[in-house]
Amino acid sequence: MLPKKETLTIEFKSDRNKLQNSDIFDAVVAFANTEGGDLYLGIEDSGEVTGVHKDHKNHATLTAFIANNTLPPVSVRAEIIEENHPVLKISVPKSYNGIVATISGKVLRRRIKADGTPENVPMYPAEFASRLSELRMIDYSAMPVLECSIDDFDPLEIEQLRNVILSYNGERSLLDLSDEDLFKALGLVRDLNGQLVPTITGLLLIGRIDALKCHVPTHTSSFQVFAGTDVKINDDMCLPLLSTIDKINTYMDAWNPEQEIEMGLFRISIPDFNKRAFREALVNAFSHRDYSKMGRVRIAINDDGLTIANPGGFIEGVSIKNLLNAEPHGRNPQLADALKRIGLAEKTGRGIDRIYEGSLLYGNPLPDYSNSTLVTVSLFIPRSKPDSQIAKLVSSEQKRLGRPLSLNTLLVLNVLKDIPRSNLTDIAEAVNLSEIATKAILDTSIECGIVDIYGSGRNRTYILSPKIYSTKSKRIGYVRQVDIDETRYPELIINLAKTNEFISRADVVQLLHVDNNKAYRLLKSLVDQGVLEPINKGRYAKYRHSGND
Repeated sequence: MLPKKETLTIEFKSDRNKLQNSDIFDAVVAFANTEGGDLYLGIEDSGEVTGVHKDHKNHATLTAFIANNTLPPVSVRAEIIEENHPVLKISVPKSYNGIVATISGKVLRRRIKADGTPENVPMYPAEFASRLSELRMIDYSAMPVLECSIDDFDPLEIEQLRNVILSYNGERSLLDLSDEDLFKALGLVRDLNGQLVPTITGLLLIGRIDALKCHVPTHTSSFQVFAGTDVKINDDMCLPLLSTIDKINTYMDAWNPEQEIEMGLFRISIPDFNKRAFREALVNAFSHRDYSKMGRVRIAINDDGLTIANPGGFIEGVSIKNLLNAEPHGRNPQLADALKRIGLAEKTGRGIDRIYEGSLLYGNPLPDYSNSTLVTVSLFIPRSKPDSQIAKLVSSEQKRLGRPLSLNTLLVLNVLKDIPRSNLTDIAEAVNLSEIATKAILDTSIECGIVDIYGSGRNRTYILSPKIYSTKSKRIGYVRQVDIDETRYPELIINLAKTNEFISRADVVQLLHVDNNKAYRLLKSLVDQGVLEPINKGRYAKYRHSGND
């Protein structure tokens, strides 16, 4: 089937008058320098199929011609698609070996215009660093800034750096170093012919404001707060990273209200946005942003939640689907390493785990990256009320184990909270794990008593343990989730009686959605069998489990 319209990875070219070979080379290079794609010769921009020119039907010759006219050579795949008119499809792979040019020196890329249609545009030298960074071929943050010296470092920021190491449990050995040795250890300078030259990382962390504005003008950020459509705060900043993060944290302390929930005999305060998760998300935005592109790191709070966005899409190999499983690797390794060593970033490089954990610990909705694009990563953390039952279950289990639950276990519990009676396949798909790994997590959770299993074979499903249901109404909901088949009415009533001190006819009505007479007959039958025993008689009679099944 031929596509109906052009996209970032699909382009149509008319070949009625024999398309110039140079135009084909340009299109191939643009695809290779973006996401790869398919070039169709013989289709008009409107989608009308008019056919490929006879001189382009020998696709074997054309593929060799393309390879000989691109640097490095691009190996494309071509085939003739026969419909009303033959169309030549040229499939172009994405280049993972650097930037591709035509033999004449043209370097192009694809982009989407404001009207949603694609186009090929020149890729300028200033964009090379960004592209190579995405391909993990250079580290922009490690590049020396030749026009600068260590005099462009701010003494107050150097002192702030040492305070951060002390406050955030960074590498204490760094505090014993002299300033110059500290700069070298963290990659804030490069030794070029005996002279210490600041790197991009050095300027970002401890550079003077005027040096930042001059040499890293892309480093800006903003903190915004909205109440409805009213703007409460709109602060644009161009400060060194340490001061920027400190200022934003101060704002968050004032705009992150807390809610109280009961945890046993105590009441604890839970902020709308987990503080540890926020810190990791903020540091991630700064360490993974593309500093070769204009833009800003934007932190915005509104009635719906918190948004943290940064210029630069996900790096090669990372997508929304594999965020939690992809191998840790940042766009700016030198900057990320410095932030880890001073204690601001997660030392394992798995800050994303902390972001998710911050929501999962209290049964809140998951962080949302769905608004991210090819050029921007956007994280949205919804504002919601904590689920006290989930929070208690997780807290008690972690106390029993003496350690935190794994992130994958928390993800499985979240799925069962939202979709009870899920089977293994559905759970594995939801948490993006193999069925083998998911089953291992479920088996462990069953042994711990936080998950129950029902059915067998292909009909086997999973549900949260009754530990989570602390009130009678919640227990009724739990028992109903197990099964609602009429042949199992007696079993459901017995399960409800076992999990409560006593039950009434009204409870059975609520549980099974039957009328009063039906509820009475079911209860009487169980009394006659000796499974239940009445506590009192009359219209408001109550029953308890006798200990016999």
